[in-house]
Amino acid sequence: METKFTKSTDTEHEVKLESSLISAVWKSGLAVAGFKATAEVLTTFVGSGADIKLTCKTDAGKNVGKLSSVIKNNKFVGGIDVPTSLNTGDLIYFEVELPNNGLSGESSCMPAYNIEVSNMKWSAKEARRGDKLDLIADVKGGSDGMEATLTIFEYDRDNIHDKIIELPGEIKNQKLAVKWEYEYHEDTDEIPTDEEMKRYGKNYNPPEYFFTVTVGDAVFGKKQESGLLLFKDWIEIYLKDSEGNPLPNQNYTLVLPDG
Repeated sequence: METKFTKSTDTEHEVKLESSLISAVWKSGLAVAGFKATAEVLTTFVGSGADIKLTCKTDAGKNVGKLSSVIKNNKFVGGIDVPTSLNTGDLIYFEVELPNNGLSGESSCMPAYNIEVSNMKWSAKEARRGDKLDLIADVKGGSDGMEATLTIFEYDRDNIHDKIIELPGEIKNQKLAVKWEYEYHEDTDEIPTDEEMKRYGKNYNPPEYFFTVTVGDAVFGKKQESGLLLFKDWIEIYLKDSEGNPLPNQNYTLVLPDG
């Protein structure tokens, strides 16, 4: 926004800055019933901490959700609950009001879907370096060609899961199927500490992985519904003399980095 000032600069002046509503948009192209839909509002000169109210409606004018909060740095991002009563194909939009600034507006419409994701699973229970795996799920209520994101996490017993990779997917015949080639993502900083070994036992626990499915703003599988994929590696040891000849029937000790 261009602001012109033409008065003298050696005198104190009071300048009134007009607040305005720049945009009110959905962050996703679709809403999933039973989850939150993310709304974004951009403004100018409304003041940090100004009240903001959002009302979600169907294109028929029925109220289906409300949200009250405050705006900071002229931007607001928040999730509006999408009720399970909506049917696939219903269109929703939101009205925004900043009562202290006399501003109001509305977003464009986006479609709502009643989607159910089930039977999330890996094509194998264990993986080794270089193995190619399928990530599979049934998707009821999604249309063919609808995009989804499958995110693979390394499971942590303290629920601080590390994101490994995001894979794009497409729903076909109410199913998702994405291929992934397993790579080892561990590092020495992931080796259990003495405290962790005491808490969970003295046996080293190899990495385990699960995946989630994201459609719009809805995330399915946060409770590891896919099951845990176990990483198992292998090692071959050849004990040889100084000339490279194998030495049979010799005892030796192998010490791993975790002790």
